[in-house]
Amino acid sequence: MQIQGFHDLRFEAVREAFADLFNDPQERGAALCIQIGGETVLDLWAGTADKDGEQPWHTDTIANLFSCTKTFTAVTALQLVEEGKLELDVPITRYWPEFGAAGKESITLRQLLSHRAGLPALRELMPPAALYDWQTMVDALAAEAPWWTPGQGHGYAAITYGWLVGELIRRADGRSAGQSIVARTAMPLGLDFHVGLADEEFYRVAHIARSKGNMGDAAAQRLLKTMMHEPAAMSTRAFTNPPSIMTSTNKPEWRRMEQPAANGHGNARSLAGFYSGLLDGRLLEAEMLEQLTREHSVGQDKTLLTQTRHGLGCMLDQPDVPNATFGLGAKAFGHPGAGGSVGFADPERDVAFGFVTNTLGPYVLMDPRAQKLVKCLAECL
Repeated sequence: MQIQGFHDLRFEAVREAFADLFNDPQERGAALCIQIGGETVLDLWAGTADKDGEQPWHTDTIANLFSCTKTFTAVTALQLVEEGKLELDVPITRYWPEFGAAGKESITLRQLLSHRAGLPALRELMPPAALYDWQTMVDALAAEAPWWTPGQGHGYAAITYGWLVGELIRRADGRSAGQSIVARTAMPLGLDFHVGLADEEFYRVAHIARSKGNMGDAAAQRLLKTMMHEPAAMSTRAFTNPPSIMTSTNKPEWRRMEQPAANGHGNARSLAGFYSGLLDGRLLEAEMLEQLTREHSVGQDKTLLTQTRHGLGCMLDQPDVPNATFGLGAKAFGHPGAGGSVGFADPERDVAFGFVTNTLGPYVLMDPRAQKLVKCLAECL
C-alpha cells in the first residue's frame, strides 16, 4: 500500500503502524494527522475512497465524521455562552418556549451538552423522510417527554443532540446551525470542515462501508443484541428513529442536510486542527474550555449500555476502561465517531490527533485501529 503525505522522522513508527492497517484486506481508505504544539508532525493518507475501490484517497478527500461533529457543535454553543447569547444553567424555555412541554420546563443547555436531559430518542416512530426535515424533528423533540428525570444519570443522545443543541444555536445566532458552526469553528482556523455540504463538493467525499465478520467487543455486542431484540427500547430508538438514520450515510440528502450531531464532513486535518485551536485558545477562553473538559457525567450510559464519561459535548478519557480510552493522557478529551474516526486533544503533551476512515468498524466508543496508532505515538513521544 502506497502511503501519501509526510511525517517527521521521529514518528516513523506511527507511519508504519498506519501502513499496517492496510494489511487487512477490508481496509479501504484512511487519513491520519497529528499536531504537536500547533505544528503538524504527521499528515498521511492512503487507500481508496470510492464504492468500487478504484478511486484513490486524495489529499483533499473528506468523509462523514459522524459524532466527531458533536464537539464542534458544543464549542459553538459555548462561544454563544461567552457572548451572552445563551446561558448554561437557565431553562431552555427562555430561548425555545415550546420546549417546556411534557415535563421539560427546567432542562438546561448544560444538561443537553452532558447527555443528562433524558432525550436521546423519540418514542413515536417517525417516517424516514422526517430525518431531513429540521422543523419536523425539533417540533417532535419539543413535544417529547424525558425518558428519565433530567439531571439524574446520563444517556448518550446519538442523533437528537444535533437538533436539540442545533436549534438553540439557530435561535441564539440567527443563522442555521450548520452555517453557525462552520463560521465559528472551521473558518477562523481554515479547516476543511462542513455541516451541510454543497453539491459541488460531493466528488471528493469518501464512500462509507462497513467491514464484515467483526462482531466487535462486549459493549458493541450488548448494544447490537438490544437493537435486534427490543425494537421499542430507548437504545434502539436512539439509533433507528427515524429509520433512515442507519441507511443514509452515502445519500445526497444526508450530505446536504445540517445534522450537527452526526453529519459533519471533513478529514484528519480538520480534526487535528480543531483540537489544536482548542488547546491554544483560538476557539474558547480558558474558563469556557475548563467547562467543556470538566467531568459532568460518568458511569453506566443509559443509551450505549457501557461506561461513558462526558464533559460538555466531548468525551473524557477513561484510562482504565479499554473501549473508552483515547490512549494518551488521562486528561485527554475529544470525540469518536461511529465506525472508527476520532479527534482528540491531550493537553499534557499539547497533542491534537485526527484519524478518519471509510471502513466502518463495529465498536461503540474507541476503535482499536485508532488506539493502536495512539499507542505508537505515545511510544514515540
